[in-house]
Order: sequence, then C-alpha cells, then structure tokens
Amino acid sequence: MSELKVTSQHLEHDAYLYIRQSTPRQVLENTESTQRQYALRDRAVALGWPLERIHVLDSDLGKSGSQAAGRDSFQKLVSEVALGKAGLVMGLEVSRLARNSADWHRLIELCSLAGTLIFDEDGIYDPANFNDRLLLGLKGTMSEAELHFLQARMRGGMLNKARRGELEMPPPVGLVYRDDGVLILDPDTEVQTAIRLVFETFERTGSAMQTVKLFHDQGLRFPRRLRKGVNKGELHWVRAGHSRILQVLHNPRYAGAFVYGRVRTRRLPDGKHSTRKVPRSEWQFVIPGTHSGYITWEQFEANQKRLAENALGFGEARKGGPAREGPALLQGRVLCGICGERMGVRYSVAYHRVTPTYVCQEASVRNAEKVCQHVPGAVVDRAISELLLELMQPMTLEIALAVQQEVEARIMESDTLRRKHVERARYEAELSRRRYMNVDPANRLVADNLESEWNNKLRILAEVQTQYEQQTKKQRLLIDSQTREQLLSLATDFPRIWNDPSVEPRERKRILRLLIEDVTLTKRETIQVHVRLRGGATRSFTLAKPLPIGQIRKTKPEVVAEVDQLLDRYCDREVAEILNEKGRRTWQNETFNLKKIAHIRQAFNLKCRYSRLRAKGLLTAKEMSVRHGVTTTTINFWARKGRLQKHRYDNLNRCLYEPLERGAILKGQGGRRAWQPTFNVARAG
Repeated sequence: MSELKVTSQHLEHDAYLYIRQSTPRQVLENTESTQRQYALRDRAVALGWPLERIHVLDSDLGKSGSQAAGRDSFQKLVSEVALGKAGLVMGLEVSRLARNSADWHRLIELCSLAGTLIFDEDGIYDPANFNDRLLLGLKGTMSEAELHFLQARMRGGMLNKARRGELEMPPPVGLVYRDDGVLILDPDTEVQTAIRLVFETFERTGSAMQTVKLFHDQGLRFPRRLRKGVNKGELHWVRAGHSRILQVLHNPRYAGAFVYGRVRTRRLPDGKHSTRKVPRSEWQFVIPGTHSGYITWEQFEANQKRLAENALGFGEARKGGPAREGPALLQGRVLCGICGERMGVRYSVAYHRVTPTYVCQEASVRNAEKVCQHVPGAVVDRAISELLLELMQPMTLEIALAVQQEVEARIMESDTLRRKHVERARYEAELSRRRYMNVDPANRLVADNLESEWNNKLRILAEVQTQYEQQTKKQRLLIDSQTREQLLSLATDFPRIWNDPSVEPRERKRILRLLIEDVTLTKRETIQVHVRLRGGATRSFTLAKPLPIGQIRKTKPEVVAEVDQLLDRYCDREVAEILNEKGRRTWQNETFNLKKIAHIRQAFNLKCRYSRLRAKGLLTAKEMSVRHGVTTTTINFWARKGRLQKHRYDNLNRCLYEPLERGAILKGQGGRRAWQPTFNVARAG
C-alpha cells in the first residue's frame, strides 16, 4: 500500500538517506544501529530508485539532533528539498532526522510544498496528505518528548549525586581527583604554593588587584591547566591576570566545599549557548567540608564580603571600595548625617596641595536635587588621625613585631615559589638530557630535535636561575639585622611613622579600616563627627568649621600694628627684614618681602614712609635748595658730611631732609669752600 504512494514524478528526483548517531560513543558502540540505517538504501532500490541516485548524508554521525545548528548534512538535506531535487527523504526513524519539533515541522512543510515523500522503518508518508502529516507530526512530538525524558533521567541522576556532594565536575587548578574519585590538593607543591600565595596576599592586602601586582612585581607565574585540545590536561605557567585571580578568590571549591548550580546555561536562537552566573542565594547545593581545601569556609565567607565591598567601589553607588591612592583618609567610610547615604570624595588643588572634600550627592545624582552637604576633609582627617593615634598607642610594639614577622613570611613564601620554579626547570632540563642521551646516535633526525629541546630547557633554566638570584639578593635587604633594628626602634614612635610623608595614603587607610567601621558627618554651625569603631564602640566629638579663605589670608592685627609702628622709622624693605628676623611669617608660612609689606599698607590704608616724613615737615633736596638759596648738589654734599639730617624713605636711597632755621645759611656763603667750622647750624629735632 505504501509503495502506491511512489509515482513516476517522485522517481524523477533523487533519494536522500540521512544517517545520524547522537554521540561519538554511540557511533563506536552502537554499530548495529548504524548498519540498519545504511541498509535503507536497499529499500530505496526496491522502490525504484537506482543506486547511483541514492545520496547518503552521514557527516552528522556523533552529533545531537536537538538542534539544526552544526549539522551540515541536515542543512544540506533541507536545501535539496527546498530546491525540489529530492523525491524521497529516508531516515531510520523520526529521531534520526530531528529531535526538535521546530526543525521537524519545517522539514515536513518543505516536503509538502515540494512533493517529497518521507520514508522510515515503518513505511512511506506523503506530507501533502492530511492523515500522513498528522501522523508525522505526532511522531515528531513523541521524539522530542523522548529526548526530554532521556535528559530528565540524566539530570535527575546528576542532581541526586550532587545532593550527596558526589558529582564529579572538572576541578579548578590546584585540585585533582584521585583514582578512587576523592578530590585532593594537587600533589605538585609548586602549584600549591602559588594558590596559597593568592589567598595569603589577598588576606593581607584586601585587594585582588594588589594580589596581581605582587605576582607581576615578583616575576611569579600562575598555573593553568588546559581543558581541551591536543594538550588537554597539561599544566602551563602563565602571567597572572586579574580575571584569573578573581576566579580563584570566588571559587568555593578552594574552601573544601561542593557547590552545584553556580551558573545557568540557555540556548540562543543561533544555536549557541549563553552562560551567566547566578547569585549565591540561587545556588542549588552548597555542602562545605566535602574535601580538603586551601582555606576554611569562614575565610571564604570573609573574602566574599571583602570582594563585594571592593566591587561596590566600581558600581553606581560607589559605597565602599578598596583603599585608593588619594589623600582622603575616610574614603569609602563616610556616611551623611542628614540623609544617611554614603558620601563621596571630591579633590581640589589649592596652593599646590590636593585637598579632599566629602560630598553627599546621592540626591543630586538620582533626583536632580541640591547637594545634601559637603564637609571639608582636611579638618576631619586631622581629627580622625589624632583619634587613631590615641587608639594605636598601646599597641605599637605588638604591631611592629607582627609587621616584621609578616615581612619575613612574605619573603619566604615568594622565595619558596621561585625555588620550586627553579627545581621544575632543572628537572625538565635533566629529563631532556636523559632523552637525548638515550636516543640512537645514528637517528640524526630525532637526535637533532632532542638536542634542540635540551638546549632550550638549559636556556630556560639559566634564565630562571638568574632571576631567582636577583630576586633573592633584592629581598635579602628587607630582612637584614639593620632593617629589623630600625623597625623595632620605630615601634615606640608610631605618631612619627603615621605622619611620615613617605607612607602612602593607601597604607594609612588600611590601618584605619582595621579599627573604624564608618564615620557619620553632619555640618551645621559646627561639624558633628560620630565614629563607629570595630566591635560596636563609638566616639563622638565636635569640630569647628574651617575659616573662609579670605579670613585665613587676612593679615593678623598684631602684624598690621607692628608694621604701622615700624613704618615710622623704616622703609618697606627694612620693615620686611625686621619682621623676618623676629620670626614673623605670612599665612602661607612664607617670609615677608617688599611687595608683601606694600600690599599690607594698601589693604589697611597705612601711610607710607614718605607720607609720614612729609607730615613731620621734612623737605626734598629741591625744596631745601630753594629754602636756603643753594643748589641741590650743595644740599647733597652737606648731607653726606653730616651737616644735614636726612631720612631714607624707599629702597632707592631717596631721602627727605630735616629743615634748618631760616637765615642760618646766607646766599654766597653756602658753597663748599665758604663753609667755616664755627658755622652755627640749627638742626631740627
């Protein structure tokens, strides 16, 4: 009955046999199924198709039928049907052609339009016939449901093993499975040392970026195990990247925990898969303590909290974040006492100095409102520094000893890792030497290759050895006896260490965060500061608002009064020199000069030296010459001889003269030669 559906019109076109197995393992093991699919060619020959016009499409062996993407033979089959070249499409069963209803019904629709028959082990179907099409659709639905049941059974088994923490998943670098399925630390001590160094450095610095920086500065490499390719499973040592370090810090398996459901995978319309991380609250199974780890579960929790705080420094809220380079001591730790939001930091440059200002601008950014408040950071940081010194004073000696031990421990850790790297390079060089020595000398092709490999390993060993010696010599200076004595001597002088300009702001902030949880600021007539310490204790104090810059720059009244008194007897330059000798300084802690004294005179309307002398009746040389009927040259000559009292009034040695009584010098008798010793000169004053 089925053969009656095959007409001469169908026989004019070619027949296509589609062959598929779902996995490579099925191709190797389920050979009978493959042979049954190839045997359908004989059925096509029996229906009237010549053997040369029967095309076998078998390039999809080992590929899943859940989607059309990636199945080249299926794509070619659909194309041939759409072009009207196919008279018959053969498959052992519907599941071989497609496990997806969308792909299956698309093929049925094309076969219906092109007049192509579909043949499986049960018979021949004409998609243009309603009953046949209904049956084909039902078979496609059952095939898709069968795939769902298979996947559900497999997933159920996986979840059951995951619920017990026994599901084997690819372990991260540093962890390996034993032959009995137990997850253990990598037996390679160099790998273990590198992983431990990551956690120890992060615990010390509190920053993933600083951990990466340490690896780069020390010239250390990080292990990476290849997951695919011809070198799958091999261990490579590469440059430590920020993303790689973050993966290690976020992975709970390093804490000895079994975790399932950290990511979700979904298929995209183009056939590719998209993977996204899910929040920790959505993880399906979390079982701590299932295997050995590099850190404890409590340390992992603390690391996640610190990483979350650091990440907020790069988000919209910028609430916390790691300690940065700026001078703001309370960066990431300030709360607004008005609205309760986190306050940011704004830097400005004033008189060649960077000054911080704590600004609450959440309302401004989110709701376009006014800035809530801004508090000058210099006065607050100064008060917090004094509080910190007060808290730290009893602990300075213990801290210094702990720092010394920490420095030595860090050096030993990095030295151990570099030494193991040298040992690995030496082992590989020795292994290459043994391979070269064991080769047949007559086999020059192999011998030359092994000799080249040996030389390459020796060169790597020399480079690693040189780098190790340089780093060891460099770090030995950090733990010598002189350095230890200097550190212990400074232990009792923590205030000087804290205020040392060579100490980076980042280090001060890290010390502060060990003691202070947050600081709440409220600026009104005064600045109210509420400090919440680690452990719950609080400190509160009030600070006076800094004076306006105009008031700060204003010269002190006592200095103005002193300048006013000195101008009675001295010119501007002499006044500046006298003030400097007395230790007087400007508001910028600079010495006085001629311009600054002139500025003070103009700002406070003080009379200059010239005006003061003129007010006392002193005359110029010209006025003296007219008064006494002599030339100005004679006046200057008498002044040099001390016969006239002169007073200098500027920096150019210009002078005013005290006048004489009228008639004291007569015309014709005042020249240089007419002067007599008994001449009676009446001097003013």
